Amino acid sequence: MATVELAVDEGVGTISLNRPHRHNAVDDELYALLHETWAQAQADPAIRVVLIRGNGPSFCSGRDTAQLGERVAGESDLSFVRRHQQTRVHQLESPKPVVAAVRGNALGGGLEMALAADVRIAASDLRMAFPEIRYGLMTDTGGAALATMLAGPSRAKWLLMTGRPIGAEHALAWGLVDQVVAPEELDATAAQFAAELATRPPEALAMIKMTVDGMWHGQLHGALRNELLGQVALFGGEDYKARKRARQAGR
Repeated sequence: MATVELAVDEGVGTISLNRPHRHNAVDDELYALLHETWAQAQADPAIRVVLIRGNGPSFCSGRDTAQLGERVAGESDLSFVRRHQQTRVHQLESPKPVVAAVRGNALGGGLEMALAADVRIAASDLRMAFPEIRYGLMTDTGGAALATMLAGPSRAKWLLMTGRPIGAEHALAWGLVDQVVAPEELDATAAQFAAELATRPPEALAMIKMTVDGMWHGQLHGALRNELLGQVALFGGEDYKARKRARQAGR
């Protein structure tokens, strides 16, 4: 069973995360396939708009905690975070519009993935949070900057510093999602919106996206550098190591 699926219909490339039993938590296999699928969608001229969603009850619950802090042999924390940041930058700099259909859990890196989309349509059962603080960590693929740009600095700090979740209506009021619908209507509503965008001239869409995103391009890339430095330092800190030992002892 592929952990990431791609379907193309009338100009819309729908990327579906497919680990529903783990709320689409990102393990190494899903990450590698998502990176590959993303490149495929960008290269396919038949795809004019990308729709990203999750199979099962959730959009994406972030990094799989079973692999949190684990590295392939020889990879440093610096290399690991930079690699994941590069994937996020590819998403952000896509000339094709990206629509996210978010339901259930959108946590950590999963929430960062959603916030990096151009438009977010949410189900009313949405639960979004940045739980990294509970592990002695922080966001590392743009979450701090994206939350600040969308919701403002105080609300971003509230999310990042507490790790507490908010629901769909709360997220809508804060500007973190753009529309809320019933869970059973989410896929159809998001697909319809993506299909509408796919009828627009692709070069005009790309220019509009580049113009709007250009207003905060430098700030975002600066924030990514800060997240890289901060997260690498936290991975090496005693607080994170102690929390990791406690988690491992509790398994």
